[in-house]
Amino acid sequence: MSPPQEQRIAGFDEAGRGCLAGAVIAAAVILSAEGPQIEGLTDSKKLSPKKREYLAHLIEERAVAWSIGRAEPREIDRINILQASMLAMYRAYSSLSPSPDLALIDGNHCPDLPCTRRAIIGGDLTEPAISAASILAKVFRDREMTIAEELFPGYGFAVHKGYPTTQHRTALATLGPSPLHRLSFGPVRQYAGQHGQQVTFP
Repeated sequence: MSPPQEQRIAGFDEAGRGCLAGAVIAAAVILSAEGPQIEGLTDSKKLSPKKREYLAHLIEERAVAWSIGRAEPREIDRINILQASMLAMYRAYSSLSPSPDLALIDGNHCPDLPCTRRAIIGGDLTEPAISAASILAKVFRDREMTIAEELFPGYGFAVHKGYPTTQHRTALATLGPSPLHRLSFGPVRQYAGQHGQQVTFP
């Protein structure tokens, strides 16, 4: 009789939910129970950019599997940020191979996944797989927003990464929204109107 197969557990988290611009990006990570462990995993917000990049490299190298999913600004406008976050996690799940038996999701909502799911508030601090997903999602999104600064200069994307800082709001007031901005978000919608931009959500 063969021994029972070990349960594959994936952690899920997203980055960019509170931003005014850019995609919401989710990551899924299955960590190895037997291989080299990764020291220092925690909520990505508690780590310096340099430390996040270092840990992201280890996660990509040592995890059993990892994947990235995303929902774009127009999708966020159309279905709202919560549903877009769930969609990004579903897309991360769909790209994950092998598929997990159990999905641990940071927060209090679960995406509709074809496996057992469990939402854990503060899971990025207590569950290593969720911590790893938190780090990957944050690193991938920060890289994108640094590139966004080159494509849409003047907004300061490389500095604030799309979050509603004073610098970002000032740039919005001066330049109006870029194609990366989420028009359904109140501050963006306000500045779009001031710059004569029509706001529609298909």
